[in-house]
Amino acid sequence: MSHPVRGRFGPFGGQYVPETLMGALEELEGLWHEAKADPQFQLELAGHRHAFVGRPTPLYAATRLGEHFGGAHIHLKREDLCHTGAHKLNNALGQALLALRMGKKRLIAETGAGQHGVAVATVAARFGLECTVYMGTEDMHRQSMNVRRMKLLNAEVCEVTTGTRTLKDATSEAIRDWVTNVGTTHYIIGSVVGPHPYPELVRDLQRVIGDEAREQYLQADGKLPDAVIACVGGGSNAIGMFTAFLEDRDVTLIGVEAGGSGVKSGKHAASLVGGRPGVLHGTYSYLLQDGDGQILPTHSISAGLDYPGVGPEHAFLRDTERVEYVAVTDKDAVAAFKLCTRLEGIMPALEPSHALHHAGVLARQFGPGGRILVCLSGRGDKDMDSVESYE
Repeated sequence: MSHPVRGRFGPFGGQYVPETLMGALEELEGLWHEAKADPQFQLELAGHRHAFVGRPTPLYAATRLGEHFGGAHIHLKREDLCHTGAHKLNNALGQALLALRMGKKRLIAETGAGQHGVAVATVAARFGLECTVYMGTEDMHRQSMNVRRMKLLNAEVCEVTTGTRTLKDATSEAIRDWVTNVGTTHYIIGSVVGPHPYPELVRDLQRVIGDEAREQYLQADGKLPDAVIACVGGGSNAIGMFTAFLEDRDVTLIGVEAGGSGVKSGKHAASLVGGRPGVLHGTYSYLLQDGDGQILPTHSISAGLDYPGVGPEHAFLRDTERVEYVAVTDKDAVAAFKLCTRLEGIMPALEPSHALHHAGVLARQFGPGGRILVCLSGRGDKDMDSVESYE
């Protein structure tokens, strides 16, 4: 459906980067196309996915949650059961294998919720590579457990004290590092954002989620779900899930952004619901910006959704109306976090809790026959402090 012309999804995407990075981006693109066609690489990737990540992850019938919302059938794709606790490892693993193929011995990453940082630190440890992770001060406070995990995995965690001290600023610092050390270093971007080929590369590595889920759902139910829901920050778990269903026109696809204190309040991180197109971190997509094009500060209780931009393919899917995007507030996400934990014995991360809230809204609309698939992108241990301190 969206095969980009040289890194474009309609008008979105592209490569807005310093000249020094063009060579590295071309090398990465060429290498990825080569690796995709190489049966040996694919075998190696599949082997690690199985024995290291723990794939395939199960499809789970959340029957008590479904009953609570009036009897609809709600299924969860359990990415929380991946090693390290989220879908992030799918991408980090594939890119680490590419770094090895390029002969690059050092990995860098940006992280908000810390799950991507942990995933990159994990693959660096697994393959004996050096690792530096950039993280904003604000996020380091919110996600101190993940900071400790990264350090135990032997990664250097660089605190970013500029700007809003969150994911946007961490990303800017990581790009600066990459420009300086591009010969020895591979930058593992954690979402479907950034310059081409990253939005495509990360999507291709995450589509294992949707491919597995579609097949598992058909096996379990004999037909496809009415709706597929995933949370959207940068948007990698959502693209990973949606890609498998894009051609299934009767399946409604819904991306759920962080509504923070409400989109009208201005304190949110919903780029697709409340933003407009512009350039950030090397790509043209929807952003939260003021009248002068300055990036606005974002707000979300979930560090992983707290980013003022979104992947360019999501921007394209929004404008072509294949995917519907909605925003869910902090308050509703926290309520869904508690509800799922209490009813299913599964503690979801705050990020997919946004999607779970919307699944409930939809379940009530659909009624008892409704069939909903939710990408449960990560587990919630990292968020217990945020939830407890939320007033």
